[in-house]
Amino acid sequence: MKKTNQKGFTLIELMIVIAIVGILAAVALPAYQDYTIRAKMAEALATIGEAKTSVSEYFIANGSIPLTAANAGIRTNINTKIVASMTYAPGVITLITQDDVGGTISASANAFSLSISSTQGGTPQWVCRAAGTNPIEPKYLPANCRG
Repeated sequence: MKKTNQKGFTLIELMIVIAIVGILAAVALPAYQDYTIRAKMAEALATIGEAKTSVSEYFIANGSIPLTAANAGIRTNINTKIVASMTYAPGVITLITQDDVGGTISASANAFSLSISSTQGGTPQWVCRAAGTNPIEPKYLPANCRG
């Protein structure tokens, strides 16, 4: 009688593989959720970027910061899937995201702003940060706003 070796995985080996997959999933899922929220925030940054350009152009052309959104040519009646609204005060542009952007972004944390910090060399220097009474968590802001 010839003895044949069994082929296949033992129960312990299968349990180890399942444990490794579980650990990887536990680490990867939260990171992926944060990544998708930051990707959605790219639309918000592009929208606020339009307003930033308008204010900068007004400042370069007129030598002063515009007093109203209309003077700067900023559209504030925005309502997209990501952006709820945008407001302007002299030198400060604040953007509010929709409540359902995803993850932990909610009605209690959904605003960030660009503000003019100085006007060196005849051009405005901008600072981006979480703002308002409902500031967005810094981890969801674009990289240049997390400083």
